[in-house]
Amino acid sequence: MFWDIGGVLLTNAWDHHERDLAIEYFRLDKVEFESRHKELANRLEQGEFTLEHYLKQTVFYEPRTFGVEDFKGFMFSLSKPKAETLEIARGLAGKYSMATINNESRELNQYRIETFGLMDHFEMFVSSCFVGIRKPDERIYRLAMDLTQNAAEECCFIDDRQENIDGARKVGMQAILLRDAPQLRNDLGNLGIEI
Repeated sequence: MFWDIGGVLLTNAWDHHERDLAIEYFRLDKVEFESRHKELANRLEQGEFTLEHYLKQTVFYEPRTFGVEDFKGFMFSLSKPKAETLEIARGLAGKYSMATINNESRELNQYRIETFGLMDHFEMFVSSCFVGIRKPDERIYRLAMDLTQNAAEECCFIDDRQENIDGARKVGMQAILLRDAPQLRNDLGNLGIEI
């Protein structure tokens, strides 16, 4: 079983809502910040440079009344568990081979894996920052299957975004678009996955 992290197991790490909170809290110019973010976001999530480099380009290109560590601390504080979905995943750990396929920057990804104890339940993290490929690129799903030595028909992928579900289905995986925990339980049951 492959799981997305942001929006499925945890809240999103650095999506529109989280960026808007930071823009408001630190009183940034939204148009300027989003323009700079757009130029760098994919490369950040593909592990091409550090979070600090990204912040120097998007926030600290001019003097600020707050520091890089203040900003990073705020970013990290936005991550919260999605308790019901996380409980389902924890209940399946040990019964099924479990891994993630997710798009995140290295520092946020590592913080979230450690802080929320994901290593206790997942055997592998196929994160865009580690492998240099982002969902919904079909290559990341194929790589995940190669790394776990599973055929597509043996795999189930869970994500909260349709384009990522479509990418998984293109390579032959079964896939579930997450709306809420009861729906996930039902859809897993329909695939014969015992919770």
